Amino acid sequence: MRAHVAFIIGCRYIRSQRSNSYISFVSIVSFAAMSLGVMTLIVVLSVMNGFDHEIKKRILNVLPQLSVIGDSGIKNWKPLGVSLLKHDRIQGYAPFVKGYGLLSSSSLSQGVLLQGVSPSDEISVSSISKYMIDGELDDLVPGEFGILIGSMLADSLEVVVGDTVILSLPDLNITPVGVFPRYKRFYVKGIYRVGAQVDNGIGFIHYVDAQKLFRLGKSVSGIKLKVENPFNVMSLVSYVKRSIPPSFYVETWATEMSSLFKAIKMEKKIVGLLLVSIIAIAAFNIVASLVLMVSSKRRDIAVLRTLGARPSLIACIFMMQGFIVGALGVAIGVILGCLLATYIGHIVGWIEQQAGFHVFDPAIFFISQIPTKLIWADVLIVSGMALLLAIMASIYPAYRASLVSPAEALRYDK
Repeated sequence: MRAHVAFIIGCRYIRSQRSNSYISFVSIVSFAAMSLGVMTLIVVLSVMNGFDHEIKKRILNVLPQLSVIGDSGIKNWKPLGVSLLKHDRIQGYAPFVKGYGLLSSSSLSQGVLLQGVSPSDEISVSSISKYMIDGELDDLVPGEFGILIGSMLADSLEVVVGDTVILSLPDLNITPVGVFPRYKRFYVKGIYRVGAQVDNGIGFIHYVDAQKLFRLGKSVSGIKLKVENPFNVMSLVSYVKRSIPPSFYVETWATEMSSLFKAIKMEKKIVGLLLVSIIAIAAFNIVASLVLMVSSKRRDIAVLRTLGARPSLIACIFMMQGFIVGALGVAIGVILGCLLATYIGHIVGWIEQQAGFHVFDPAIFFISQIPTKLIWADVLIVSGMALLLAIMASIYPAYRASLVSPAEALRYDK
Protein backbone atom coordinates (compact mmCIF):
# COMPACT_ATOMS: atom_id res chain seq x y z
CA MET A 1 0.00 0.00 0.00
CA ARG A 2 2.82 2.41 0.92
CA ALA A 3 4.61 1.77 -2.39
CA HIS A 4 1.36 2.42 -4.29
CA VAL A 5 0.82 5.75 -2.51
CA ALA A 6 4.46 6.73 -3.03
CA PHE A 7 4.19 5.85 -6.72
CA ILE A 8 1.07 7.99 -7.22
CA ILE A 9 2.50 11.01 -5.38
CA GLY A 10 5.90 10.60 -7.12
CA CYS A 11 4.19 10.65 -10.53
CA ARG A 12 2.20 13.77 -9.57
CA TYR A 13 5.41 15.51 -8.50
CA ILE A 14 7.05 14.67 -11.84
CA ARG A 15 4.08 16.08 -13.76
CA SER A 16 3.91 19.18 -11.54
CA GLN A 17 7.51 20.19 -12.17
CA ARG A 18 6.34 22.62 -14.83
CA SER A 19 5.66 25.11 -12.06
CA ASN A 20 9.43 25.42 -11.53
CA SER A 21 11.20 25.70 -14.86
CA TYR A 22 14.68 25.18 -13.43
CA ILE A 23 13.76 21.95 -11.64
CA SER A 24 11.99 20.81 -14.79
CA PHE A 25 15.11 21.56 -16.85
CA VAL A 26 17.36 19.60 -14.48
CA SER A 27 14.97 16.65 -14.55
CA ILE A 28 14.83 16.66 -18.35
CA VAL A 29 18.64 16.78 -18.49
CA SER A 30 18.93 13.82 -16.11
CA PHE A 31 16.34 11.87 -18.13
CA ALA A 32 18.11 12.68 -21.43
CA ALA A 33 21.56 11.89 -20.00
CA MET A 34 20.33 8.52 -18.70
CA SER A 35 18.82 7.67 -22.10
CA LEU A 36 21.92 8.83 -23.97
CA GLY A 37 24.27 6.93 -21.67
CA VAL A 38 22.34 3.65 -21.92
CA MET A 39 21.94 4.01 -25.70
CA THR A 40 25.64 4.82 -26.26
CA LEU A 41 26.83 1.98 -24.06
CA ILE A 42 24.60 -0.58 -25.81
CA VAL A 43 25.68 0.60 -29.28
CA VAL A 44 29.41 0.66 -28.44
CA LEU A 45 29.31 -2.78 -26.81
CA SER A 46 27.38 -4.17 -29.79
CA VAL A 47 29.92 -2.76 -32.26
CA MET A 48 32.80 -4.17 -30.21
CA ASN A 49 31.02 -7.53 -30.10
CA GLY A 50 30.63 -7.29 -33.87
CA PHE A 51 34.33 -6.60 -34.39
CA ASP A 52 35.22 -9.45 -32.03
CA HIS A 53 32.94 -11.85 -33.91
CA GLU A 54 34.28 -10.67 -37.28
CA ILE A 55 37.90 -11.15 -36.19
CA LYS A 56 37.13 -14.63 -34.91
CA LYS A 57 35.44 -15.62 -38.18
CA ARG A 58 38.38 -14.36 -40.21
CA ILE A 59 40.91 -16.13 -37.99
CA LEU A 60 38.94 -19.37 -38.27
CA ASN A 61 39.45 -19.22 -42.04
CA VAL A 62 43.15 -19.88 -41.45
CA LEU A 63 43.78 -21.35 -38.01
CA PRO A 64 42.77 -24.91 -37.12
CA GLN A 65 39.47 -25.01 -35.25
CA LEU A 66 40.49 -28.11 -33.30
CA SER A 67 43.85 -29.86 -33.46
CA VAL A 68 45.23 -33.17 -32.28
CA ILE A 69 48.99 -32.89 -31.78
CA GLY A 70 51.71 -35.37 -30.91
CA ASP A 71 54.97 -34.22 -29.35
CA SER A 72 56.87 -36.80 -31.39
CA GLY A 73 54.64 -36.43 -34.43
CA ILE A 74 51.79 -38.56 -35.76
CA LYS A 75 52.56 -41.23 -38.35
CA ASN A 76 49.19 -42.88 -38.93
CA TRP A 77 47.22 -39.67 -39.21
CA LYS A 78 44.70 -40.93 -41.77
CA PRO A 79 43.20 -43.74 -39.60
CA LEU A 80 43.06 -41.31 -36.66
CA GLY A 81 41.22 -38.72 -38.75
CA VAL A 82 38.75 -41.30 -40.03
CA SER A 83 37.99 -42.49 -36.50
CA LEU A 84 37.31 -38.93 -35.31
CA LEU A 85 34.91 -38.34 -38.21
CA LYS A 86 32.51 -40.78 -36.58
CA HIS A 87 31.30 -37.91 -34.41
CA ASP A 88 28.48 -36.13 -36.23
CA ARG A 89 29.79 -32.66 -35.24
CA ILE A 90 33.23 -33.23 -36.79
CA GLN A 91 33.04 -32.54 -40.51
CA GLY A 92 36.58 -32.94 -41.85
CA TYR A 93 40.25 -33.49 -41.09
CA ALA A 94 43.61 -32.69 -42.64
CA PRO A 95 47.28 -33.16 -41.68
CA PHE A 96 49.56 -30.28 -40.83
CA VAL A 97 53.16 -29.64 -39.91
CA LYS A 98 53.86 -26.63 -37.72
CA GLY A 99 57.10 -24.80 -37.13
CA TYR A 100 58.65 -21.38 -36.81
CA GLY A 101 61.23 -19.55 -38.88
CA LEU A 102 62.56 -16.22 -40.06
CA LEU A 103 61.42 -15.17 -43.51
CA SER A 104 63.76 -12.77 -45.29
CA SER A 105 63.76 -10.79 -48.49
CA SER A 106 66.11 -8.16 -49.86
CA SER A 107 64.35 -5.49 -47.81
CA LEU A 108 63.31 -7.00 -44.48
CA SER A 109 63.23 -10.07 -42.22
CA GLN A 110 60.22 -11.14 -40.18
CA GLY A 111 59.31 -14.08 -37.97
CA VAL A 112 56.65 -16.39 -39.36
CA LEU A 113 54.62 -19.40 -38.29
CA LEU A 114 54.85 -22.07 -40.95
CA GLN A 115 52.03 -24.49 -41.60
CA GLY A 116 52.69 -27.45 -43.82
CA VAL A 117 49.38 -28.45 -45.40
CA SER A 118 48.01 -30.91 -47.92
CA PRO A 119 46.12 -28.82 -50.53
CA SER A 120 43.71 -31.63 -51.40
CA ASP A 121 42.79 -32.19 -47.73
CA GLU A 122 43.00 -28.56 -46.61
CA ILE A 123 39.85 -27.53 -48.49
CA SER A 124 37.80 -29.79 -46.18
CA VAL A 125 38.88 -27.96 -43.02
CA SER A 126 39.82 -24.43 -44.11
CA SER A 127 38.50 -21.60 -46.29
CA ILE A 128 41.93 -20.18 -47.10
CA SER A 129 41.50 -21.01 -50.80
CA LYS A 130 38.60 -18.51 -50.97
CA TYR A 131 40.84 -15.68 -49.79
CA MET A 132 43.64 -16.02 -52.31
CA ILE A 133 44.17 -12.69 -54.10
CA ASP A 134 47.04 -14.04 -56.22
CA GLY A 135 47.87 -17.66 -56.92
CA GLU A 136 46.07 -20.79 -55.77
CA LEU A 137 46.36 -23.24 -52.89
CA ASP A 138 46.93 -26.04 -55.42
CA ASP A 139 50.12 -24.25 -56.54
CA LEU A 140 51.83 -25.84 -53.55
CA VAL A 141 53.55 -28.84 -55.10
CA PRO A 142 55.85 -31.15 -53.09
CA GLY A 143 59.49 -30.67 -53.91
CA GLU A 144 59.12 -27.18 -55.38
CA PHE A 145 59.29 -25.46 -51.97
CA GLY A 146 56.58 -22.92 -52.69
CA ILE A 147 55.01 -20.76 -50.00
CA LEU A 148 51.75 -18.83 -49.59
CA ILE A 149 51.95 -15.69 -47.44
CA GLY A 150 49.50 -13.06 -46.23
CA SER A 151 49.08 -9.70 -47.91
CA MET A 152 50.45 -7.76 -44.94
CA LEU A 153 53.54 -9.97 -44.80
CA ALA A 154 54.02 -9.63 -48.56
CA ASP A 155 53.83 -5.84 -48.26
CA SER A 156 56.34 -5.86 -45.41
CA LEU A 157 58.79 -8.04 -47.33
CA GLU A 158 58.02 -6.17 -50.58
CA VAL A 159 57.55 -9.38 -52.54
CA VAL A 160 55.01 -10.59 -55.11
CA VAL A 161 54.16 -13.94 -56.62
CA GLY A 162 57.24 -15.35 -58.35
CA ASP A 163 59.77 -13.73 -56.01
CA THR A 164 62.06 -15.73 -53.74
CA VAL A 165 62.42 -15.50 -49.97
CA ILE A 166 64.90 -17.11 -47.60
CA LEU A 167 63.59 -19.10 -44.65
CA SER A 168 65.99 -19.42 -41.72
CA LEU A 169 65.24 -22.07 -39.09
CA PRO A 170 65.92 -21.79 -35.36
CA ASP A 171 68.26 -24.82 -35.32
CA LEU A 172 71.79 -25.35 -36.58
CA ASN A 173 73.70 -27.71 -38.86
CA ILE A 174 76.77 -29.17 -37.16
CA THR A 175 79.42 -30.20 -39.69
CA PRO A 176 83.12 -31.12 -39.47
CA VAL A 177 84.02 -27.66 -40.73
CA GLY A 178 81.82 -25.77 -38.27
CA VAL A 179 78.32 -24.87 -37.17
CA PHE A 180 76.03 -23.23 -39.70
CA PRO A 181 72.44 -21.94 -39.56
CA ARG A 182 69.85 -23.84 -41.53
CA TYR A 183 68.07 -21.95 -44.27
CA LYS A 184 66.09 -22.75 -47.40
CA ARG A 185 65.06 -20.75 -50.45
CA PHE A 186 61.30 -20.62 -51.04
CA TYR A 187 59.31 -19.31 -53.99
CA VAL A 188 56.23 -17.17 -53.36
CA LYS A 189 53.42 -19.10 -55.04
CA GLY A 190 50.48 -17.10 -53.78
CA ILE A 191 49.22 -14.31 -51.53
CA TYR A 192 46.09 -14.49 -49.40
CA ARG A 193 44.14 -11.79 -47.62
CA VAL A 194 41.89 -12.80 -44.75
CA GLY A 195 41.75 -9.41 -43.05
CA ALA A 196 43.12 -10.19 -39.62
CA GLN A 197 46.34 -10.52 -37.67
CA VAL A 198 47.17 -13.81 -39.39
CA ASP A 199 47.88 -11.95 -42.65
CA ASN A 200 51.12 -10.79 -41.11
CA GLY A 201 52.51 -13.93 -39.55
CA ILE A 202 51.48 -17.24 -41.14
CA GLY A 203 52.95 -18.92 -44.21
CA PHE A 204 51.66 -22.09 -45.89
CA ILE A 205 53.91 -24.68 -47.54
CA HIS A 206 53.30 -28.23 -48.69
CA TYR A 207 53.40 -30.65 -45.79
CA VAL A 208 55.89 -32.93 -47.61
CA ASP A 209 58.31 -30.00 -47.88
CA ALA A 210 57.65 -29.20 -44.22
CA GLN A 211 58.45 -32.79 -43.23
CA LYS A 212 61.84 -32.47 -44.90
CA LEU A 213 62.40 -28.99 -43.48
CA PHE A 214 61.69 -29.97 -39.88
CA ARG A 215 63.12 -33.52 -40.19
CA LEU A 216 59.93 -35.34 -39.29
CA GLY A 217 60.33 -38.21 -41.74
CA LYS A 218 56.86 -39.55 -42.59
CA SER A 219 55.22 -38.00 -39.53
CA VAL A 220 53.15 -34.84 -39.26
CA SER A 221 52.82 -32.49 -36.31
CA GLY A 222 49.12 -33.26 -35.98
CA ILE A 223 45.76 -33.24 -37.67
CA LYS A 224 43.35 -30.32 -37.80
CA LEU A 225 39.59 -30.85 -37.52
CA LYS A 226 36.67 -28.87 -38.83
CA VAL A 227 33.68 -28.82 -36.47
CA GLU A 228 30.04 -27.94 -36.96
CA ASN A 229 30.10 -24.93 -34.62
CA PRO A 230 33.62 -23.57 -34.04
CA PHE A 231 32.33 -21.12 -31.41
CA ASN A 232 31.28 -24.11 -29.29
CA VAL A 233 34.41 -26.15 -29.93
CA MET A 234 35.17 -26.69 -26.24
CA SER A 235 32.23 -29.10 -25.97
CA LEU A 236 34.09 -31.51 -28.28
CA VAL A 237 37.41 -31.47 -26.45
CA SER A 238 36.48 -34.20 -23.96
CA TYR A 239 35.26 -36.50 -26.76
CA VAL A 240 38.42 -36.01 -28.80
CA LYS A 241 40.62 -36.65 -25.77
CA ARG A 242 38.88 -39.97 -25.16
CA SER A 243 39.36 -40.96 -28.82
CA ILE A 244 43.12 -40.36 -29.10
CA PRO A 245 46.17 -42.01 -27.52
CA PRO A 246 47.28 -40.61 -24.14
CA SER A 247 50.52 -39.28 -25.66
CA PHE A 248 48.55 -36.88 -27.88
CA TYR A 249 46.95 -33.64 -26.73
CA VAL A 250 44.26 -31.28 -28.01
CA GLU A 251 44.48 -27.59 -28.93
CA THR A 252 41.66 -25.25 -29.99
CA TRP A 253 41.68 -21.99 -31.90
CA ALA A 254 40.53 -20.20 -28.74
CA THR A 255 43.57 -21.33 -26.73
CA GLU A 256 45.99 -20.62 -29.57
CA MET A 257 44.81 -17.00 -29.88
CA SER A 258 43.96 -16.54 -26.21
CA SER A 259 46.21 -13.48 -25.76
CA LEU A 260 44.47 -11.63 -28.61
CA PHE A 261 40.97 -12.43 -27.36
CA LYS A 262 41.91 -11.53 -23.77
CA ALA A 263 43.13 -8.15 -25.04
CA ILE A 264 39.86 -7.60 -26.92
CA LYS A 265 37.84 -8.59 -23.86
CA MET A 266 39.85 -6.26 -21.63
CA GLU A 267 39.42 -3.43 -24.13
CA LYS A 268 35.66 -3.98 -24.10
CA LYS A 269 35.60 -3.77 -20.30
CA ILE A 270 37.70 -0.60 -20.20
CA VAL A 271 35.60 1.15 -22.86
CA GLY A 272 32.45 0.10 -21.03
CA LEU A 273 33.73 1.51 -17.73
CA LEU A 274 34.64 4.79 -19.41
CA LEU A 275 31.19 5.11 -20.96
CA VAL A 276 29.53 4.41 -17.61
CA SER A 277 30.60 7.97 -16.73
CA ILE A 278 27.73 9.22 -18.91
CA ILE A 279 25.26 7.26 -16.79
CA ALA A 280 27.01 8.48 -13.64
CA ILE A 281 26.48 12.09 -14.80
CA ALA A 282 22.79 11.31 -15.24
CA ALA A 283 22.73 9.92 -11.69
CA PHE A 284 24.25 13.16 -10.34
CA ASN A 285 21.57 15.10 -12.23
CA ILE A 286 18.92 12.98 -10.54
CA VAL A 287 20.47 13.86 -7.16
CA ALA A 288 20.41 17.56 -8.03
CA SER A 289 16.83 17.54 -9.30
CA LEU A 290 15.56 15.63 -6.25
CA VAL A 291 17.37 17.93 -3.81
CA LEU A 292 15.77 20.91 -5.49
CA MET A 293 12.43 19.12 -5.46
CA VAL A 294 12.71 18.46 -1.73
CA SER A 295 13.40 22.16 -1.12
CA SER A 296 10.43 23.25 -3.23
CA LYS A 297 8.05 20.69 -1.69
CA ARG A 298 8.80 21.35 1.98
CA ARG A 299 5.24 22.60 2.52
CA ASP A 300 3.76 19.50 0.90
CA ILE A 301 6.02 17.29 3.02
CA ALA A 302 4.87 19.10 6.16
CA VAL A 303 1.22 18.65 5.23
CA LEU A 304 1.73 14.95 4.61
CA ARG A 305 3.52 14.58 7.93
CA THR A 306 0.70 16.34 9.81
CA LEU A 307 -1.79 13.98 8.11
CA GLY A 308 0.10 11.04 9.60
CA ALA A 309 2.62 10.14 6.95
CA ARG A 310 5.71 8.49 8.38
CA PRO A 311 9.24 9.62 7.43
CA SER A 312 9.68 6.30 5.62
CA LEU A 313 6.72 7.14 3.34
CA ILE A 314 8.21 10.57 2.57
CA ALA A 315 11.53 8.95 1.71
CA CYS A 316 9.77 6.36 -0.42
CA ILE A 317 7.98 9.09 -2.41
CA PHE A 318 11.20 10.75 -3.51
CA MET A 319 13.00 7.46 -4.10
CA MET A 320 10.08 6.41 -6.27
CA GLN A 321 10.36 9.69 -8.18
CA GLY A 322 14.07 9.12 -8.86
CA PHE A 323 13.36 5.52 -9.86
CA ILE A 324 10.64 6.60 -12.31
CA VAL A 325 12.91 9.16 -13.98
CA GLY A 326 15.72 6.59 -14.18
CA ALA A 327 13.44 3.80 -15.42
CA LEU A 328 11.96 5.98 -18.16
CA GLY A 329 15.45 7.05 -19.24
CA VAL A 330 16.68 3.44 -19.25
CA ALA A 331 13.64 2.24 -21.21
CA ILE A 332 14.06 4.89 -23.91
CA GLY A 333 17.83 4.28 -24.00
CA VAL A 334 17.39 0.51 -24.39
CA ILE A 335 14.87 0.91 -27.21
CA LEU A 336 16.99 3.45 -29.10
CA GLY A 337 20.21 1.55 -28.39
CA CYS A 338 18.86 -1.78 -29.64
CA LEU A 339 17.44 -0.18 -32.79
CA LEU A 340 20.65 1.74 -33.52
CA ALA A 341 22.85 -1.27 -32.76
CA THR A 342 20.80 -3.43 -35.12
CA TYR A 343 20.71 -1.03 -38.04
CA ILE A 344 23.91 0.99 -37.57
CA GLY A 345 25.52 -0.68 -40.58
CA HIS A 346 22.61 0.33 -42.82
CA ILE A 347 22.53 3.83 -41.33
CA VAL A 348 26.25 4.40 -41.92
CA GLY A 349 25.90 2.96 -45.42
CA TRP A 350 23.08 5.40 -46.21
CA ILE A 351 25.15 8.30 -44.86
CA GLU A 352 28.08 7.19 -47.02
CA GLN A 353 25.82 7.04 -50.07
CA GLN A 354 24.40 10.49 -49.44
CA ALA A 355 27.72 12.12 -48.54
CA GLY A 356 29.77 10.36 -51.21
CA PHE A 357 32.57 9.08 -48.96
CA HIS A 358 33.47 5.85 -47.16
CA VAL A 359 33.90 5.58 -43.40
CA PHE A 360 35.85 2.38 -44.03
CA ASP A 361 37.62 2.64 -47.37
CA PRO A 362 37.75 -0.89 -48.87
CA ALA A 363 41.18 -0.07 -50.31
CA ILE A 364 42.55 0.51 -46.80
CA PHE A 365 40.41 -1.43 -44.33
CA PHE A 366 39.48 -5.09 -44.31
CA ILE A 367 35.81 -4.35 -43.69
CA SER A 368 33.41 -2.24 -45.74
CA GLN A 369 30.78 -1.60 -43.07
CA ILE A 370 30.54 -1.46 -39.29
CA PRO A 371 29.96 -4.97 -37.88
CA THR A 372 27.57 -5.24 -34.96
CA LYS A 373 26.28 -8.02 -32.75
CA LEU A 374 23.62 -7.30 -30.15
CA ILE A 375 23.99 -9.53 -27.08
CA TRP A 376 21.01 -9.40 -24.76
CA ALA A 377 23.14 -10.19 -21.72
CA ASP A 378 24.95 -6.88 -22.28
CA VAL A 379 21.62 -5.07 -22.58
CA LEU A 380 20.44 -6.56 -19.28
CA ILE A 381 23.70 -5.66 -17.52
CA VAL A 382 23.65 -2.07 -18.81
CA SER A 383 19.98 -1.49 -17.98
CA GLY A 384 20.31 -3.11 -14.55
CA MET A 385 23.39 -1.04 -13.71
CA ALA A 386 21.67 2.17 -14.83
CA LEU A 387 18.60 1.42 -12.71
CA LEU A 388 20.82 0.66 -9.72
CA LEU A 389 22.62 4.00 -10.13
CA ALA A 390 19.26 5.80 -10.36
CA ILE A 391 18.08 4.18 -7.13
CA MET A 392 21.35 4.95 -5.35
CA ALA A 393 21.14 8.56 -6.55
CA SER A 394 17.72 8.88 -4.91
CA ILE A 395 18.83 7.74 -1.46
CA TYR A 396 20.35 11.01 -0.20
CA PRO A 397 17.53 13.35 -1.36
CA ALA A 398 14.95 10.92 0.04
CA TYR A 399 16.78 10.86 3.37
CA ARG A 400 16.83 14.68 3.40
CA ALA A 401 13.10 14.73 2.73
CA SER A 402 12.38 12.34 5.60
CA LEU A 403 14.15 14.71 8.02
CA VAL A 404 11.93 17.71 7.21
CA SER A 405 10.16 18.86 10.36
CA PRO A 406 6.47 19.81 9.84
CA ALA A 407 6.59 22.58 12.42
CA GLU A 408 9.71 24.19 10.94
CA ALA A 409 8.42 23.90 7.39
CA LEU A 410 5.01 25.44 8.16
CA ARG A 411 6.39 28.13 10.44
CA TYR A 412 8.36 29.82 7.66
CA ASP A 413 5.84 29.10 4.91
CA LYS A 414 4.31 32.28 3.44
